[in-house]
Amino acid sequence: MNTENPNQPAIVLVRPQMGENIGAAARAMLNFGLDHMRIVAPRDGWPNPAAVAMASGAGRVLDTALLSEDLAGAVGDCGFVFATTARGRDLAKPIYTPEAAMALAAEKIAAGQRVAVLFGPERAGLENDDISRANAIISVPVNPSFASLNLAQCVLLMGYEWMRQSTDATPVREELAGTNWADGSEVEHLARHFEERLEEAGFFYPDHKATSMKVNLRNMWSRLPLTRADVQMLHGTLRQMVRWAGRG
Repeated sequence: MNTENPNQPAIVLVRPQMGENIGAAARAMLNFGLDHMRIVAPRDGWPNPAAVAMASGAGRVLDTALLSEDLAGAVGDCGFVFATTARGRDLAKPIYTPEAAMALAAEKIAAGQRVAVLFGPERAGLENDDISRANAIISVPVNPSFASLNLAQCVLLMGYEWMRQSTDATPVREELAGTNWADGSEVEHLARHFEERLEEAGFFYPDHKATSMKVNLRNMWSRLPLTRADVQMLHGTLRQMVRWAGRG
């Protein structure tokens, strides 16, 4: 069971490649009061001695880090997910600066949602399939001719903005605070349900476009602010449509 304090965003390192960068990211997190790290499929396995050596004083962040085999498992309990990327993408999503993103994160956490921030592998960053599962993108305004940021540097930027914004968040309307938002695992289940039924109906055609169509569909779900009641209604709607088609 996840025992993290939900009053701060989870820092999710997706397929990190070097233990040293994981350790440096842990130090950057703790500098600004963040200690909820999640690690998805690290290249060199876990635990990693190089990460422990580089953490130097921030070892407790690594000690309590949650390890996941895939991204869906890492953010299944999250109601809102940001993806950091330096490259332009074809996926239609709201784009925030680090400052605006962390202000929104503080607002959503105050409203009772768990928030995560995704960071991609050092060499190429997050893939489109990763970003399709996020609700919004964080883009750092950097020199366009040298846009590459080290993993720990990017984590440091988010931590700095979190420290600035979390203590001065815009008040959330009272009626939003009690909203029963769907979390990542519920949206993932809904996405799979639609994908399976559409697969049976032959929707993903032609074959060479099927992968991009599925990514676009997941991207659509991630953009929608769904409540648990919304998710249940959409499941029920799809089941009824399948029953009706079967009677025909």
